[in-house]
Amino acid sequence: MARRPLNRRTAAIAVLAGAALVAGGGTALARTAPEIVVKDGVTQPVFSYEDAVREHVYVQSEVDSDRDGELDRVNVDIVRPAETERGLKVPVIIDESPYYDNAGRGNEGERKSYDENGNPLKFPLYYDNYFVPRGYAFLAVDMVGTTRSDGCPVSGGPSDVLGGKAVVDWLNGRAKAFRADGTPVEAEWTTGSTAMIGKSYDGTLANGVAATGVEGLETIVPIMAISGWYNYSRMNGVKYWTDEQPWLAGYVDTDPPEKCAAVNADLDEGEDDATGNYNAYWKTTDYRHGTIARASKVRASVFAVHGVNDLNVKSDHFSLWWEELAQHNVKRKVWLTQRGHVDPFDFRRDEWVRTLHRWFDHELHGIDNGIMDEPRADIEVGPDEWVTQEHWPSRDAETVILRPRADGTLAQQRTPKGDTATFTDAAGPRGDGYSEGAMVEDPTADRPYRAAFVSGPLPDTGRLSGTPDVRLRVKLDEPTANVTALLVDYGTAERVDHLGPGSGIETLGTESCHGASTAFDDACYRETRVTTTTSPVNVIARGWLDVQNDDSLKNPKPLKPGEFEDIRWETLSQEYVLKTGHRLGLILAGTDADYNTETPTGATVTVDLASSSVRFPVVEMDEDAPANLVVPRPRSAWRGPAEVDLPVQERRFH
Repeated sequence: MARRPLNRRTAAIAVLAGAALVAGGGTALARTAPEIVVKDGVTQPVFSYEDAVREHVYVQSEVDSDRDGELDRVNVDIVRPAETERGLKVPVIIDESPYYDNAGRGNEGERKSYDENGNPLKFPLYYDNYFVPRGYAFLAVDMVGTTRSDGCPVSGGPSDVLGGKAVVDWLNGRAKAFRADGTPVEAEWTTGSTAMIGKSYDGTLANGVAATGVEGLETIVPIMAISGWYNYSRMNGVKYWTDEQPWLAGYVDTDPPEKCAAVNADLDEGEDDATGNYNAYWKTTDYRHGTIARASKVRASVFAVHGVNDLNVKSDHFSLWWEELAQHNVKRKVWLTQRGHVDPFDFRRDEWVRTLHRWFDHELHGIDNGIMDEPRADIEVGPDEWVTQEHWPSRDAETVILRPRADGTLAQQRTPKGDTATFTDAAGPRGDGYSEGAMVEDPTADRPYRAAFVSGPLPDTGRLSGTPDVRLRVKLDEPTANVTALLVDYGTAERVDHLGPGSGIETLGTESCHGASTAFDDACYRETRVTTTTSPVNVIARGWLDVQNDDSLKNPKPLKPGEFEDIRWETLSQEYVLKTGHRLGLILAGTDADYNTETPTGATVTVDLASSSVRFPVVEMDEDAPANLVVPRPRSAWRGPAEVDLPVQERRFH
């Protein structure tokens, strides 16, 4: 029978474990009733972590991903307060991951360990150490096809998601689970109220499971998470990686490769690297508008964290997901950081743990602690410099429209009709396009592989907050071209070093502890600090388009050579302070050798400048007027930095 979560209340939750006994002398003898203790609006660490129950079960899913004729069973490692054996019922926090026996979890790459009976001794990360003493159960779930679960991983496809859904169903009495000896087991110790959390693939699974609409999943905390796998592999028909889907499935699967060879072959065929198009295969991996998961189904609240400079799980995964959640009135909160693919535990640790604690207490225990009355968005605008705002994107933002001009300037003035610029989608020194460093070097210099435009010094300071939009009218001499649009800041400043090692953090030799420890599982992790770089140029926003995919990602339409057509696409979203005295650049170029795996088409692209622009939302700072952010200025004697070297951001999985 399905279990209903406890009604949400603002007071402490008490569960009687035994009745009072009256002795012959009239003395009342009572066993202490286990209870959740709340003080100052948060649950308190009153339960022993060392004495907690540690066990594992296998939840039966609805999928047979390895095609062996048996439904896949999902390994679930559990740690819960010992008092749950005496009547206490607790909510559940899940971190479902494909990385527990390969990349590991967290900045230190932690893995699980087990005792001689196969029960867990060590759980990666601090969630168990911190939350179990406060009246939660923690479940470390092996994604289907990984670690100790059955099946084959499918890089975000249906069985990845439905395996996690089965665990939520089991916690709410709707699915079966078994111990290692085959004995059926029920989750009688839980209220059924469940959260999912995790970074990268783990947070992606949280997005996917929530988008099935499963009952009992009250909240998710997706950190640097994917919301649609097409967008992870490519943008607008331009591929970021080749063979990404079967490669990732093989990376997370430590079984012999022949076990899932047929499944991986199907992934290879389905992703359709030959065209880069969106197809029926990609729709099965889409959590916004997919076949098994859709944003319109989401019941859970969402506390998202993303890096605006994450070039692994790029920022459109957050922005497109957030937009869909808003349209369906999903309760939500967000942190946006200037780092790359980095967990908030490693860039704002103490504040993160406090906030996450209050979020889970509110969403799972029903404690009215005021977290929903606070600003919805926390935004890092500079190294360790944070601001808050009521909404994202800001409703106070004004749209700035800048237009490229034939003299190489970028201004708000209308561009005269007939003015054009050209560039070629050409092969660079390695045959795969040009690097971003080559694209952004001195924009006043002529380069055949790009068209560069730069503003005069900015008279005011403002914050770009949202998603830039590129609109071009182009003519090609070939049916298509790969086009890159870069919005660039020319001006020396200290910035978060998101392209460098650590993607914006340095790991230190000191530790801080959050939660209780045992001899096998401590709550202490190495501290970090922000890394910065002082440079004369920085790419603010990036966007890529295969021109034939402008109208449709499913049905490409090659252009008629020699005829002008309008194209439009959004870059990656961003939060960025545009400083007084800096200059803004717009770079239009061909294939991006740093982040594309396409072969340049060789097409020459002619841009009708009078019908072209870049638009982006700007929030005023210090009462500056964003509409006056950019004024037309001649290039004069200014020259940009030459021979720019921009590192390619590392691809992080921890």
